[in-house]
Amino acid sequence: MKKNIRIGTRGSQLALWQAHHVKSRIETLFPELKVEVITISTKGDRITDRPLALVGGKGLFVKEIETALLNKEIDLAVHSMKDMPGEMPEGLVIGAIPERENPFDVMISRENKLLADYPAKARIGTSSLRRGSQLKAARPDLEILSIRGNLDTRLKKLKAGDYDAIVLAAAGLIRLGQEHEITQYLDEVLMVPAVGQGALCIQTRENDRDISPVMERLDHGPTRLCVTGERAFLKQIEGSCHIPVACYAQIKDNQVILTALVASEDGRKVIKRQATCPEASPVSTIEDHGRGLATQLLDNGGKQILESLNSND
Repeated sequence: MKKNIRIGTRGSQLALWQAHHVKSRIETLFPELKVEVITISTKGDRITDRPLALVGGKGLFVKEIETALLNKEIDLAVHSMKDMPGEMPEGLVIGAIPERENPFDVMISRENKLLADYPAKARIGTSSLRRGSQLKAARPDLEILSIRGNLDTRLKKLKAGDYDAIVLAAAGLIRLGQEHEITQYLDEVLMVPAVGQGALCIQTRENDRDISPVMERLDHGPTRLCVTGERAFLKQIEGSCHIPVACYAQIKDNQVILTALVASEDGRKVIKRQATCPEASPVSTIEDHGRGLATQLLDNGGKQILESLNSND
């Protein structure tokens, strides 16, 4: 096993927290290893003035880091799983998925109001088409506005009165110690999370025997099982930030329950389905259910929604 491990990450506050969290876990499990965090700038970090869907969607936050991994400039990469495209570059794999943080979206309100309590025309900020379409479906009378920037920037814009509320992933707020800012958790009934939301992706080179013992210790089986089902859905539906799609798997009463959604950008058409299988099922069965949900959604109107969105690009 290697004696020195280099972790590649984006330079955002949250990405650095995630990388140093993994570094700390490795150092605790393998005190003989020396672990270094290397910051890599990505296209997604450099473009802050436009919605992600207009400049490339998924992959914007990972490509440069994946290149460094393939070039052996780093030994592993730590990403937010929801930033990962369905397809991975040849030669790279998901080495480990640690235990998931809270997977849901949350609302942060300037006046401590819940989603149902806002008056018509209230301004809600989000950077995600997935969130925007589900907000419009729940409250078509609200004004959904784009917001970019890191967590502090978004909170400042909210408190300055640019928005009445903003919607973010719970995991980032919790990890950065800002859980107290949360007004309302939006569960999968109100808003289906993004594929992999709340989970980390530790990406490695395929068949890297030097790093595999570390990955085995970091991997969390139930989280991997759920995320694998979600990613099978994503790959089948060819989802990206360009289109409002969502899939969330959870384990309840020894069952894996997958909930998936495709929505039109204006929220007027929402197609939502569920699938269930025993937790003890082979991983291939969970993947089959994810792919099956994607096919169900496409066959029941999702294909038309996605074709309409693509024609408007």
